[in-house]
Amino acid sequence: MQSSLIGKIEKAKRYAEERERIKFSSLSVEFHGENDTHTTEYRDGNWHCTCNFFTNWERCSHTMALEKILGSMLPDEALTTQFDYHF
Repeated sequence: MQSSLIGKIEKAKRYAEERERIKFSSLSVEFHGENDTHTTEYRDGNWHCTCNFFTNWERCSHTMALEKILGSMLPDEALTTQFDYHF
């Protein structure tokens, strides 16, 4: 293996451990829920989800799960969860 590729692999491992280096500016995922599949997005500084609950509350289990999963990789304004969900 070329030494330059080995260096890139080592750097990638370090970056993966230093998640504070990463900040999402936009994101789009499909959640395969119990009842349906929903598109959940973070764009233009706001969360969006196609589930009915989000329409009324501007947050839902899908957005909260992404906040929990992505944590410090999200900008502060993306973290709408005001309290710790013990899950």
